[in-house]
Amino acid sequence: MNLSKVKEIYDSPLIESEINLGGWVRAFRANKFIELNDGSTIKNIQCVINDGIIGEDIIKRISVGCSLIITGILVNSIGKGQSFEINVSNIKLLGDSDPEEYPIQPKKHSFEFLREQSHLRIRTSTFSSVMRIRSKLAFSIHDYFNKNGFNYIHTPIITSSDAEGAGEMFKVTTLGKEDLAKKDVDYSDDFFGKKTSLTVSGQLEAETYALGLGNVYTFGPTFRAENSNTSRHASEFWMIEPEMAFYDLNDNMDLAESFVKHILKYILTECEEDLSFLEERLLKEESQKPQNERSNLSLIEKIKFTVNNEFTRVSYTEAFEILKSSNYNKKKKFKYLLDNWGSDLQSEHERFLVEKHFKSPVIIYDYPSKIKAFYMRLNEDDKTVRAMDVLFPGIGEIIGGSQREERLDILKKRMSDMGIDDKELWWYIDLRKYGTVPHSGFGLGFERMVMFCTGMSNIRDVIPYPRTPKNASF
Repeated sequence: MNLSKVKEIYDSPLIESEINLGGWVRAFRANKFIELNDGSTIKNIQCVINDGIIGEDIIKRISVGCSLIITGILVNSIGKGQSFEINVSNIKLLGDSDPEEYPIQPKKHSFEFLREQSHLRIRTSTFSSVMRIRSKLAFSIHDYFNKNGFNYIHTPIITSSDAEGAGEMFKVTTLGKEDLAKKDVDYSDDFFGKKTSLTVSGQLEAETYALGLGNVYTFGPTFRAENSNTSRHASEFWMIEPEMAFYDLNDNMDLAESFVKHILKYILTECEEDLSFLEERLLKEESQKPQNERSNLSLIEKIKFTVNNEFTRVSYTEAFEILKSSNYNKKKKFKYLLDNWGSDLQSEHERFLVEKHFKSPVIIYDYPSKIKAFYMRLNEDDKTVRAMDVLFPGIGEIIGGSQREERLDILKKRMSDMGIDDKELWWYIDLRKYGTVPHSGFGLGFERMVMFCTGMSNIRDVIPYPRTPKNASF
């Protein structure tokens, strides 16, 4: 059967035409009015059962959550709340629903409760909006890189290297408990013959392909075994990581700004209804907070603020002095007070720079080397590296990147100073031995961007099935 989509009907309503429509019941009133949604839009469509048209045996089985295929005529509505509706001529009930047991009722549910119903929460207005925006964001990312001559590559999920040096990785092994319990585990009999883990980043492998293809990007799942239960951490998440040959730090910052503006413009154009709904939800949520904790910008204003402003670029040293001298620091309004140069900046500091001081998105560059990774290019002062972070309103850091260290001797010294075994990364060092060039890249946590675009405050609510400590249901 050729079924229409609710979105298609709203986009081009053909009054007096026959409609075949499949969807799920969001509400059923007075044994007559069905609110049907098929996931194509946040809007429901009202389907009206006139007396004597549909058998009582069918009507008695219709309840919230059940699935229907409805045939009827699209007509102008005389009721309030909709401009048109479907006069039903036939209903096909697919499967059964128990109205007493179906957990997603037409009332307000907490996000904590809905996480326990991750297989059904997509049928709510909030989560369908979030996931449609997530889908559009993913498309816009591929669209941007494709239009700008990048090659999409798939870096390995199973890896023997720890790109971040953090060590918080999930082991991949076929060894038994007794072998793993030994003080010095012998991995020579393991499946891969060495210690392997789920990747935390595809960056290092992406670099190898950039130094042959020019400009590349990855977009795939990454994993961290941090035992962290914060609203911003998940054990499985998606990363976008472009790597560009012959790019210096300025080129890298230019690309990052161009990239995020492209995808945000796309969302503003393609997701207007979902954004408006989520903005209204967020305004209601904000109204419950004390005045001093409310955001100065609505959801759509926040996105437009990022799109319409030039990103301010400031060195870490300049940013540190601004923060240290600020009234927020002097009057101890920051939770983390700043005193000594070299401290890592916290989200509250980053948001102050964006929302209070510069009133624009900010890119901080040239960070202290001691707080950044080994692969970032060392500056002539021997104290800072060519790192950069992009800061957004309401969230702080959303992108982290750098110009990579292309000089063999300096890279090997940095690895040695940080206790990184160069034998494990011999192939990465080879890139500096054979045809090395200046190159740069950055990483964007996809879920963090989805949070920014939807106003959702917990990463568990922007990924279909969140993986967090003690939680791997579904």
